[in-house]
Amino acid sequence: MASRRICSLLPSATEIVCALGLTDRLVAVTHECDYPPEITGLPRVTSSVIDAEGMNSREIDEAVRQALENLSTIYFIDREELGRLAPDLILTQELCQVCAVSLDRVREAAQAICSGANIVSLEPSTIEGIFETILEVGRATGSGEVAEGLVEGMRSRCATVQSHARELIRPRVLAIEWIDPLFTGGHWVPEMIEMAGGESLLARAGERSRELGWQEVMDADPDVILFMPCGYDLETTVREITRTTLPRMVTRSRAIRDGLAFAVNGSAYFNRPGPRVVDGVEIVASILHPEVFGEPAPDQAIRVEAAIYP
Repeated sequence: MASRRICSLLPSATEIVCALGLTDRLVAVTHECDYPPEITGLPRVTSSVIDAEGMNSREIDEAVRQALENLSTIYFIDREELGRLAPDLILTQELCQVCAVSLDRVREAAQAICSGANIVSLEPSTIEGIFETILEVGRATGSGEVAEGLVEGMRSRCATVQSHARELIRPRVLAIEWIDPLFTGGHWVPEMIEMAGGESLLARAGERSRELGWQEVMDADPDVILFMPCGYDLETTVREITRTTLPRMVTRSRAIRDGLAFAVNGSAYFNRPGPRVVDGVEIVASILHPEVFGEPAPDQAIRVEAAIYP
């Protein structure tokens, strides 16, 4: 039986549900869900234990680590509101304890207040995994054919980029998913780079993000650096780079010297395993090979060497 009342506890799941044309079935989302605009007025059933307003990336990292150590979570779930809304399908995840309410807490809440709800945990770590989660949400909502069509279109767009990039020189690309401390872009991001005609450095497809030092970056000497901090939009990313003290050795990086360090909108196109990752592939292709794909739009990527060293 198709679900009629959907609670999405993931921004990416919210985007998937809406891309399947099921916005009217959403009864609740998270405090971090911000796309598409139609979901703005929906009830929010989560909140964060951390007030990150005004914090830099180092302070946020420290607050997250402390919350996980003391509380084993950084999110609250509003059980009373969830019970009132009575969803019959709850979309959640177990991939990252920093990304959303944990699966265990969701199950505990559902058993207590909406025991009849179907809980679907989405766990993609690759591009193919993202496609499969879309199909899974389609099956859970009785929208299998629509999901298949959506995935077919996404595959086609990726294949088009790959086809045009196949014979091009592949620049060596480092994706940075957090600035201070420094983390690589993991999971599906290396695949996005490879599809777009680049060679991913210091990260492998399907593997988690990992912490690294600037000396490791300098030793790898990437041709291109992409700053895509998790949860940051383009404007916030540029602001964070500007106010972060980076080591002077960064000026010797090939990417910085050649003006090929870019800020992108991680939150929209790279961090979330949803339909817009294909937009992300196309954005990376335009950064790496503008002669073929055209220059990226100003709201897609910004050169950041001036922000690093004004």
